[in-house]
Amino acid sequence: MGHPPLNHPAVEQITITVKLFAIYQEAYGQPELQWTFPAHTPIEEVLNRVLVEHPHLEPWRERTRLGLNLQFVSPDTLLEDGDEVVLIPPVSGG
Repeated sequence: MGHPPLNHPAVEQITITVKLFAIYQEAYGQPELQWTFPAHTPIEEVLNRVLVEHPHLEPWRERTRLGLNLQFVSPDTLLEDGDEVVLIPPVSGG
């Protein structure tokens, strides 16, 4: 059960918190998620996973900002263990 194949070195896993707002929170029915990714995963993979699980949110891809530990970051920023990712859709109204 628990051993990876010998030809595959164990990939270090990191655990992050994903904070959800607005449409993302509605899609999951909860305000945050705990997800595990391989180390050195770019932050955009968080959004990619959300859109795989909830394809109806695809139109929001280009308009969603990615926050990492309370700062806006580019999609290729690498995640580290314990990071907090925030998906921020556009705010309606004005």
